[in-house]
Amino acid sequence: MANTTISARNGVGNITLGVEVWKEGTIYIAYASDLDISSVGKTANQAKSCLREAVSLFIEEAARMGTLVAILEESGFERRGKTYRPRPVLARERMTLALPAV
Repeated sequence: MANTTISARNGVGNITLGVEVWKEGTIYIAYASDLDISSVGKTANQAKSCLREAVSLFIEEAARMGTLVAILEESGFERRGKTYRPRPVLARERMTLALPAV
């Protein structure tokens, strides 16, 4: 998972998000789990670009509605100066479980 920083269009602050990208069939999915927002594209770069736009629009609308700070706090972001950072991930692991017969 890579981190990406998105700057507000008016330059007031920044938010750092983790972004995951994977391929499903012929399309790529970019996902910002910190805000539960995803987007798709024909390439990984296009999916990430569309995700940046989707997150930017979400942030702008939440700010316009006056709910941005509450959303970020509820999502676990910490403010450091003009930057919001997600809570630190202590571990990232894979777990294998047996499935019952279906």
